[in-house]
Amino acid sequence: MRRGSLRLEWRRRAAAGRGEGYGDPATLRNEPTPFAGSLLANPMLALLPLVVVAASNKLFTVLIPRWYGDSHSFVPAVVGDAAPVVQEVARVSAIWAVQGALLLGILTVMAFAWRPVIAGFAEGTRTAIGGALLAAMNTASEYGFGAVVAALPGFLIVANVLAAIPDPLVNDAITVTALAGITGSASGGMNIALAALAETFIANAEAAGIPMEVLHRVASMASGGMDTLPHNGAVITLLAVTGLTHRQAYADIFAITIIKTLAVFAIIGLFYATGWV
Repeated sequence: MRRGSLRLEWRRRAAAGRGEGYGDPATLRNEPTPFAGSLLANPMLALLPLVVVAASNKLFTVLIPRWYGDSHSFVPAVVGDAAPVVQEVARVSAIWAVQGALLLGILTVMAFAWRPVIAGFAEGTRTAIGGALLAAMNTASEYGFGAVVAALPGFLIVANVLAAIPDPLVNDAITVTALAGITGSASGGMNIALAALAETFIANAEAAGIPMEVLHRVASMASGGMDTLPHNGAVITLLAVTGLTHRQAYADIFAITIIKTLAVFAIIGLFYATGWV
């Protein structure tokens, strides 16, 4: 993190030295509408929705398993007779808690600022739907691309070569980040790697006395490494939202994510040196 901040500061100073500012107002896109009112909300009131989201998320995380128990079933709304779908509450409680917390945060904003919200509801909804569809379609297309890659015969060759790395944590890190680069998706690469090699990872880690928490942490951090290649859905979405091109911004995106990935190997070294999880 520190090295990433140092690079960003170096790039900021270099841009300032060349006389660059925020950008040319004529070419800026997706900028927020300037505030045209005369009074700003009280700072405590402005922070209230964030506090409501944080507090209710914690509350729902505790209460949802108590309300629903270990599992929850429902009948899907499809034509014909359908068997009930059974969900393990432990797997979905975090998602339900976040959704409930965000809903309460929205209701809090509506309660205290319903007039300006209603006034800009149509335009705000159009912008929100456009942004959501952009992110969803980019990510979905890259995830589908990754699934196709994983089904190709060459994928097994790559997976077998990576599986030959002897150290469990280094194997975990390199395999996950390599597959994330191939699929163009951090989540896709990690899911494919764990689906195909989870038993091998676990067996090697247990043989070496490595806790599963360390194995998972390394895989999670490594997934954001080579998935930063230009075809990654998150990169494409980021550039679309900011109105920048690969030529303008990709070098810095690549550098920062590579620095983050290198931190994985620092964590591996720290674990082997100290045993800290």
